[in-house]
Amino acid sequence: MNKNAVDEFIRHKFAEYYRIQAPNIQPPSTIERREFGFILFKERMMMRHKGFRNPVDLQQYLVITAPSDAYFSAAYYERPEESMENKGWIGADLIFDIDADHIETHCKIEHDLWVCQSCGTLGKGHQPESCPKCGAQKFEERSWLCETCLEAAKTETLKLIDILQSDFGFSDNDISICFSGHRGYHVHIESQVVQTLDQLARKEIVDYVMGTGLNPRLHGLDERGWKKTQIVVGPDLHDPGWRGRIARGVYDFLVNIVSEQFENAHDLRKPVVDTLIEYKDLILEAWRRRAPWDAVKGLGIKTWEKVVARAISRQAVNIDTVVTTDTHRLIRLPKTLHGKTGLKATEISMKQFESFDPLNEAVAFKTGMLTVNVVEAHQFRIGNEVYGPYKEQILELPTAAAILLLCKKVAHIVR
Repeated sequence: MNKNAVDEFIRHKFAEYYRIQAPNIQPPSTIERREFGFILFKERMMMRHKGFRNPVDLQQYLVITAPSDAYFSAAYYERPEESMENKGWIGADLIFDIDADHIETHCKIEHDLWVCQSCGTLGKGHQPESCPKCGAQKFEERSWLCETCLEAAKTETLKLIDILQSDFGFSDNDISICFSGHRGYHVHIESQVVQTLDQLARKEIVDYVMGTGLNPRLHGLDERGWKKTQIVVGPDLHDPGWRGRIARGVYDFLVNIVSEQFENAHDLRKPVVDTLIEYKDLILEAWRRRAPWDAVKGLGIKTWEKVVARAISRQAVNIDTVVTTDTHRLIRLPKTLHGKTGLKATEISMKQFESFDPLNEAVAFKTGMLTVNVVEAHQFRIGNEVYGPYKEQILELPTAAAILLLCKKVAHIVR
C-alpha cells in the first residue's frame, strides 16, 4: 500500500472518531476571539486563520474535514479570520510546551530514527549534520513513543507546576494540563494577569523556569570571614524561590552521587568527587543544623559553585522556549487526535496528573483488529499490552496499536 493509500485509511479512521466524538469536543473559552488551525491529510500543511462563532460550528467542521491535527490560538483577536497583521491582537494566554524532544533521555539512541530524504539511508538517534552515504543534509526524523520519554516529560511538567504555584502564585484553577497526544504535555494559564504580557516579559518567565543565567552568589552562596577563617554559607532547603531550589538540588545531588557519573566530567575533578562521596552523610546531616556548606574543610566556594551548577540543571525545567514567548501561538485542541500517533490530546486535572497514564487514558480506538505489515518497530505499550519489537512481520493487532504504527510510518495495511 502506498503512502497516499495509508493516509487515506488513517483519515477514514479519524473521520469515524470525529463522527462519534465531535459533540464531546469543547472549544476554548471565548471561542469567537480565537484563531483555529488545521493540518489536513491531503494538503499536509497548516491551514490557519479559521474562526468559529460557537461550539457546534467547530464540531461540524471537525466531522466534515477529519483533520490530521487541530489547533487553537493562545491569543485573543478582534478579527481571528483576518491575516496576521489585521487580526487586532487583544492578548494571549501563557502556554508551556514540555516535550521529550527537548529532554535528554538515554533511550533515544535506541528508538528514534532519521531517514535521509535523498537516498533513504536510515539511522538511529539524533540526525547527523550530513548523510554518511550521500552527504545530503535533509532528513525526516521519526521519534518513538517510549514510556521512559513520557515519564521524563511528566517529571518536567511537575517541576514546572511547582514553580508556577510556589514562585508565581498561580492556583489550581489558573492552570490546566493537557497531554499532547504524542511525547509531552501542554500547561496552559488562562488568567487576565498574563494576557497582556509581551514577548519580552514572557522571555523573562522562560528564563526563570529554566534557571537561565542564575548566579548562585546572588542566591545565598557566599564566603564570610577573613582569609583562613572564611566559611562558606548558602541557601536553606526551606528558602523560597530559586534559593530553596538550589539547596534542594544540591541535597538531591549528594543523595544520589556515585563516582561513575563523573568518569568523563570536566567540572568536578575526581579528588573532589571522592571527598563529596566520603563525607556525603556528614554533609547531609549538617542540613538539619542549616550549616552544610562548611561541614567539610577543603570544599571551597569554587567547588560548591560547580555543584550548584549541576543542581540548577536538575531543578530547571526543559520547555520549548518558542512556544511560551510566541504571543500568536497555536496549541493543540483537547480531545482531538494527534496525526503522529492516533492518540487523543487529553485534559488532565491537577489531582490526577501524577497517576495519569497516557498510553491507556489517551487511547482513542478501543475496538477492532487490523492486519498490518510492520517494516520495523521498537517495543511499545498500548493499554496494558506490550507490543514488539517487530521487523518485517505481518501481524493482526488491536486497532489502536496498528494505527500508531501506521501514523509512525513503520507499517502498511494488509488488504
